[in-house]
Amino acid sequence: MLRTRVGYAGGNRRNPTYYNLGDHSETVQLDFDPEKISYPELLNIFRESHEPFSPASSRQYMSIIFYHNDVQQRLAMDSLQDRQKNAKRRIYTEISLYQVFNLAESYHQKYYLRGVRDIMKEFATIYTADADFINSTAAARVNGYIAGNGGFLQLESEIDTLGLSPAGKKRLTDMVRAMDREKVPS
Repeated sequence: MLRTRVGYAGGNRRNPTYYNLGDHSETVQLDFDPEKISYPELLNIFRESHEPFSPASSRQYMSIIFYHNDVQQRLAMDSLQDRQKNAKRRIYTEISLYQVFNLAESYHQKYYLRGVRDIMKEFATIYTADADFINSTAAARVNGYIAGNGGFLQLESEIDTLGLSPAGKKRLTDMVRAMDREKVPS
């Protein structure tokens, strides 16, 4: 992933906020390198990482995929139809044309990373402007690892590109190693 940002999309309200969303949904915007991960692979990750079988309690929390072109629309529809074939319940995921993405408030960005104070302190030193932190590939990668995405071997291959101090590298490595152990069946 090159960049992830959280925000609001799919609605008509101008400049939505967390407390004034209108008809928008909370979303994650992904910038990715198609040479490293394909759109179908991203759709598979989406399929495996969320619960599409219950209707959302509100539009804010609905399951939705925004597509940018006809190819993405077709692939998203094929992915959902494929999952529906194997499901015993209705899937409530919506597929909609991307129009506008509204960036969420800063305190929502890199949520998992913000909860690890020592590593977050390092990023606050690296990125003195909040926009730079929000748009940082390294911050997105570390946030993903802290959230439990990616494993130790993957982290090991890129740890030196994340801008962390030796103490920060050790802290992140220890966290990911512990999560890897939890994923291994006993």
